[in-house]
Amino acid sequence: MKKIVLLAPVAMLILPACVVRTAANIVTLPVRAGAQAVDWTTTSQEESDRNYGRQVREQEARDGKARKKADKERRKQCREAGYDNCG
Repeated sequence: MKKIVLLAPVAMLILPACVVRTAANIVTLPVRAGAQAVDWTTTSQEESDRNYGRQVREQEARDGKARKKADKERRKQCREAGYDNCG
């Protein structure tokens, strides 16, 4: 019984802090959730730069394939026409 009486003042000091902390977490939860939703829906500058770089590399790859195909077709037509130097 003496332990309960001795621990009661300590519990009275600790418990309100826990209650206040929990209340603060509950109150700020909608704000944090809203901020997270905004973060998910927006694109950072780094993400934008990374996506743009990816698009440029993919376009360069498509251009390179098209150029190779055109060169191959040109050489084929050149040989079919009977030219010696089809380079």
